[in-house]
Amino acid sequence: MKILLTGGSGYIGSVTTELLCDDGHEVVVFDNLERGHREAVDPRAKLMVGDLRDPQPIREAMRQAKPDAVVHFAAYALVGESMQDPHMYFENNLGGGLNLLAAMLESGVKKIIFSSTCATYGQPEVMPMTEALPQKPTNPYGESKLMFETALRWAQERNGIQPVFLRYFNACGATEKYGEDHDPETHLIPNVLKVALGQAPAVPVFGNDYPTPDGTCIRDYIHIVDLARAHILALEKEVTGAFNLGTGTGFSVQQVVETCQQVTGHEIPVALSPRRPGDPACLVAGATKAHEVLGWQPRYPDLQTIVQHAWNWHHAHPHGYRKE
Repeated sequence: MKILLTGGSGYIGSVTTELLCDDGHEVVVFDNLERGHREAVDPRAKLMVGDLRDPQPIREAMRQAKPDAVVHFAAYALVGESMQDPHMYFENNLGGGLNLLAAMLESGVKKIIFSSTCATYGQPEVMPMTEALPQKPTNPYGESKLMFETALRWAQERNGIQPVFLRYFNACGATEKYGEDHDPETHLIPNVLKVALGQAPAVPVFGNDYPTPDGTCIRDYIHIVDLARAHILALEKEVTGAFNLGTGTGFSVQQVVETCQQVTGHEIPVALSPRRPGDPACLVAGATKAHEVLGWQPRYPDLQTIVQHAWNWHHAHPHGYRKE
């Protein structure tokens, strides 16, 4: 297939582009390079630089590329930042998405795989979290993703668009070529590995008094390659609708720190801080639907492998994609 992929210079977009190219698909990456890295775009893909907030470049890219389908990653994705500046998140995540949708409608492109999030559920009422849960976001980031899901649902009903919503849990890990390089970095595993690399004195842990076995928060960590594979399966199958993507197994912050110590062989001090407002004690995916409908099974569900792959990349790229 010929795929137009937005946000291909980012973490998940770069690995998905790599795997699509490995599988023989033709990929056109549309990206403004604002928060990603040009070096993270697979050289086998064609890069078109443009911003979704401007409707004209994406309309032109769609006309030139003539894709069979769209994979949409491009978005802001920091919960705290979204609380500080909600307008920026709605302008980019919703407004940019609507410009993408308009370009698809104009060019007759029907299929879109949308990078959504478990943040659309808000504080979960049951665990594990299934697609049947009510969607009640507690921050503008989750709300902006849900609003674009809603726009795509109406476009499905009125315009024949074929949307797939992939709601992620905690993306992590790396391939040999592409890994995680954010500024600022908010994800746990790369921040723990920064300590092992000597780039930080300790890893902050927010709260150790949660109702969990060791008192620290539990999250569902999913390998970046498994996430990318789910997008490819969604492209290749005649499916629409929402799918949660996680392993169904949770690991605590303390378990992550201990595993990173084992993998790296470095002592990793912890700096204990108070709980962050709004942090649930446990978030674990119910991904049965993805198993049964997409035929998706995580290849790397164990934390040891995830951390090892992340460490391999960070050790080889201690400054990320920067040259220094």
